[in-house]
Amino acid sequence: MSEASIYQSLRGHMAELRLTAAAEVLPRELERARTGDLSHVAFLESLLAIEVEAVHARRLASLTRFAGLPSPLHISDFDFEAQPSVDAKLVRELETLQFLEDATNVLMIGPPGVGKTMLAIGLGWAAVEAGYRVHYTTAAELAARCRKAALEGRWSSVMRFYAGPSLLIVDEVGYLPMAAEAAAALFQVVTQRYLKGSICLTTNLGIASWGKVFNDDPMVAAAMLDRLLHRSVVFNIEGESYRMRAHRARAEATRRAVRGQ
Repeated sequence: MSEASIYQSLRGHMAELRLTAAAEVLPRELERARTGDLSHVAFLESLLAIEVEAVHARRLASLTRFAGLPSPLHISDFDFEAQPSVDAKLVRELETLQFLEDATNVLMIGPPGVGKTMLAIGLGWAAVEAGYRVHYTTAAELAARCRKAALEGRWSSVMRFYAGPSLLIVDEVGYLPMAAEAAAALFQVVTQRYLKGSICLTTNLGIASWGKVFNDDPMVAAAMLDRLLHRSVVFNIEGESYRMRAHRARAEATRRAVRGQ
């Protein structure tokens, strides 16, 4: 076979194996091998490294889309000094993601604006970037999706969906009262994931007040908490809202600017 025929055959093999990134850079890498006098092994390693990097990038993009995290904030963006009630050492330990290996849950409890969602999202990004499947949802969105699935006869399918990720983030539990069917949906999701996958849940209500969330049904609340707390890390976050603090800082800056005119 001529060199041109061998080259076309190589391109065909790459297409068959879907080595798209390696195929794109093949002419460049061949020229680099010739001018740099690379060995066959060095050339092949360089070419395959490019393909592996592309595979990792595609996987990360896919995991990112599936996660649906609502902001790009990471744990490194969290201001621990401004929120001293948060145990920074414990958060850093969670960031290692060992809690995912034994399906430990993480509960963030505290008033609005103290950083619960930011911490949950930060853990979500850490897991995504480590190659874990993550999915973010609010409690209201989860309830609406489950209700729609029940009406369409897809209950089993939606339960499999929520049971799948290594980390399921359920945000804003307790901000709105849940009807009986919504409470039942969340309970079923928690039950499906019990001892199988981690849940990171944020709520503005203390554990003693959970009966109010679930249509004043203390039995459902107790059963859900039993599963969530069996293997869990709980943060009780106190302090002032970041948003109110930022609002006051802007107002003060405006007042200083006006006085300076």
